[in-house]
Amino acid sequence: MTVLDIARPSEPAAAFAAAPAAATPSLVGLTRARLGEALLEAGVAERQVRMRAAQLNHWLHNRGAASFDAMTNVSKDLRAALAERFTLDRPEIVSEQISVDGTRKWLLRLPAQGPRMRPAEIETVYIPEEGRGTLCVSSQVGCTLTCTFCHTGTQTLVRNLTAAEIVAQLVVARDRLGDWTGGSAPEGAIVPGDGGRFVTNIVFMGMGEPLYNLDAVRDAIEVMADGEGLGVGRRKITVSTSGVVPEMRRLGEETGAQLAISLHAVRDELRDVIVPINRKYPIRDLLDACRTYPGASNARRITFEYVMLKGVNDNPAEARELVRLLAGLPAKINLIPFNPWPGSPYECSDWETIEKFSEIVFRAGYASPVRTPRGRDIAAACGQLKSETRRLRAKEREALEATQ
Repeated sequence: MTVLDIARPSEPAAAFAAAPAAATPSLVGLTRARLGEALLEAGVAERQVRMRAAQLNHWLHNRGAASFDAMTNVSKDLRAALAERFTLDRPEIVSEQISVDGTRKWLLRLPAQGPRMRPAEIETVYIPEEGRGTLCVSSQVGCTLTCTFCHTGTQTLVRNLTAAEIVAQLVVARDRLGDWTGGSAPEGAIVPGDGGRFVTNIVFMGMGEPLYNLDAVRDAIEVMADGEGLGVGRRKITVSTSGVVPEMRRLGEETGAQLAISLHAVRDELRDVIVPINRKYPIRDLLDACRTYPGASNARRITFEYVMLKGVNDNPAEARELVRLLAGLPAKINLIPFNPWPGSPYECSDWETIEKFSEIVFRAGYASPVRTPRGRDIAAACGQLKSETRRLRAKEREALEATQ
């Protein structure tokens, strides 16, 4: 494992004696509509806004421009006007950890979202694979859920991320990997040898429950999938939910993203413990929502994630019940060996047990790959992400809401 200290060590939230002043807003990660608003603020005539927004989008999200001076087809006057009001800042990289298997985890510090707010921190993970690279992004600081197998669930919700903060995770990854069109790689970045892109897939499987921040997730996907910008196809973007049933149809209709379900149990009495949101939206309701998910088909199967917990949910009878529950659904099943974290009450199932479970599912006609644990040595594997940002006090939440 390699650890690179790129910024000052993270300070505990309590060390901030006073809330920092509001930062100059960054244009990085904004939708075209929000870029248009910024251009109007900079004095651009309304009739030119659409064209200028397209230019900005190209420079920010296709070329990865880190300064306004790089935007050679934008007039000097407009560049100066934008520079007076905005920045192209990314989140601050507090640390970068590199696993022995090539997985990278970044601890990112986000600017305060208002004059009375404090900075917050999130984790983002890049997983290189043969022929592809997957970026696991966070949608919240902390998590509102308390799934008992998940380390993130031990950190209470601090706040939702904005759409721009979600997109900025991809921008940071491309900066660090030298993964921009026509750009030169920064020092220390890895450049694809075949001219391809390193980040080809996005999964909303980092910190937080994406469907409890759906407006921001929707807008972030709009920016990520823009063919003239970041250019990640919607079929390469997967949103995972623990089962926020009322928002699932809207996710499909408004984003076109692939759906993944954090299932992990086949009986309500067990899932109530492992994934407590099940008490509100039980398995039957969850699977009914899956059957009506927009766009689901054999070509666009729903992924069901199932973490293998020793002696808890891993016996052959549960494998057979899983097959029965998913009958008729266009589904694939990811079996995830449990990734340990300090204080966890669980152990990973034995490999022989996992293989028997997988064989039952496979013989029933479902793809049932066993996900190879990646980045375990840097706590970057599934269920291991956690930052040290503390929960907002009630007054801070009220101030944040007033700024949004």
